[in-house]
Amino acid sequence: MTLPYVLVLVADPAQGTLSKDAIDIARNMVKGKNPVVLSSGEAVEIPCPAPAPGAPTIATIRATLARHKVDALLVKTRGRRKAVLVADMDSTILNGETLDEVASLLGVGDDVAQLTLDTMNGKLDFEDSLRTRVALLEGKSAACLEEVWQNSTLNTGARTLVQTMNAHNARTALVSGGFTYFTSRVAEQCGFAEHYGNEFEIVDGIFTGKLAAPVLGPDSKEEHLNRLLEERGVKASAALTTGDGTNDLPMLAVAGLGIAYKGKPKVRQMIDMQVNHSTLRAHLFAQGYPASVFVS
Repeated sequence: MTLPYVLVLVADPAQGTLSKDAIDIARNMVKGKNPVVLSSGEAVEIPCPAPAPGAPTIATIRATLARHKVDALLVKTRGRRKAVLVADMDSTILNGETLDEVASLLGVGDDVAQLTLDTMNGKLDFEDSLRTRVALLEGKSAACLEEVWQNSTLNTGARTLVQTMNAHNARTALVSGGFTYFTSRVAEQCGFAEHYGNEFEIVDGIFTGKLAAPVLGPDSKEEHLNRLLEERGVKASAALTTGDGTNDLPMLAVAGLGIAYKGKPKVRQMIDMQVNHSTLRAHLFAQGYPASVFVS
């Protein structure tokens, strides 16, 4: 008989191997069956019963495994593979914050970076903060955008996550509070079917300090998710969303599998599903994909 849950354990191979000790500790905590290897030394899943009253919570399990640098995701067996993926870009699919990098090249990096940090931690309204940050670019050359892109790197597993879900007929979208200059390029590199972001107003190669379209913020992310679900004809339980900032919270909360990927403190407080140590490959392991079927 199939048990109703699996506890998925994932380590980052670059940081060390998923140890037998960590697996045994986790298995005992959830009273699980024999682990199934998804990727040798990187990921296993442990079939287990539904959490009983008084049983360790996922937060307790995660805290216990933190010293092993292992992520733990408790997911229902039924409906594990998702039909829709909506991903944030900056600090999720991309390593770093592109607007911060633009500002740094233009000499206003410290001011913009602090505003970004406060915004992602939920201390500032997203729309007001974005307009304030963009205003600091007024009168400066937009030529730096290409340099920022050339220096940008995808987080490990980004392309694999998108391509594998594409190969299994999922609808994939990059929905960012960042800018379409970058989302278009990231979408092409990773293979996202769609991409959405904010738009700089640029006149004669110079930033005007304004936006060229309405702000894409937290509510917009959730709206794009709901639209994609409706177009695909599936419920929110069939969605995977991932992001790191408070502007991602609405879409993380709605999705059947909403994962805080190396999230900011407030995000980690509010979202149970977390990847804090391993790579974006964990999003595939959580869905039950073994590494042997990954597409990159």
